[in-house]
Amino acid sequence: MKRIAESTVRRLSIYLRFLEESENRGLATISSQELARRGGTTSAQVRKDLSFFGSFGKRGLGYSVPELSASLRDILGLRRTWNVIIVGAGKIGTALAQYRGFRQRGFIVSAVYDRDPRKIGTVWESLTVRDVAGIEKDIDAAAPDIAVLAVPGEEAQGIANRLVKAGVKAILSFAPTQIHTPADVTVRSVNMAMELEGLSFALTSRDRNGAEDGLDSASR
Repeated sequence: MKRIAESTVRRLSIYLRFLEESENRGLATISSQELARRGGTTSAQVRKDLSFFGSFGKRGLGYSVPELSASLRDILGLRRTWNVIIVGAGKIGTALAQYRGFRQRGFIVSAVYDRDPRKIGTVWESLTVRDVAGIEKDIDAAAPDIAVLAVPGEEAQGIANRLVKAGVKAILSFAPTQIHTPADVTVRSVNMAMELEGLSFALTSRDRNGAEDGLDSASR
């Protein structure tokens, strides 16, 4: 299979959520136009996204909601459970560890780590915050699939280096900095400042375009 763009994978996740909502409403079929509307794209893009993984749907009839939902769960690897650890017991780490939606998707948070003595040993529901000093030993014993980084930017690269050396192959980073890893390690970054800047740009562009439209009208 050719390399799939991250934007395509993101759209598959959006399609799946809409399909699950449709399934809960009892809908049996759905069109590419409906999936496109929900995904903020075009029906041609929907068909292209799905074509990377096989042939789905029938011309004129659309897609079977339960069948396409099941296929997307397989494609996204949601038929199994994934062992997740969180490094950083601050506000973001706390919120992530207690988010019940992860478990519903098969992402099981098995451990939380921090270096702050005031946090080490505290209990979050069924999890006790562990000392990050022992993380390599724990990884060797439990082999987590995914590590979530919720640490300050200046600590992120050092922690990532330790995770990679210990054998972690997938990292989700909330640290406000870019981290570098070997090619065989997959990294996804959630930079909240960049997301807000994107929204700021959208709002500024809308205001600017509105002002230009007003000037055009006045000139006429």
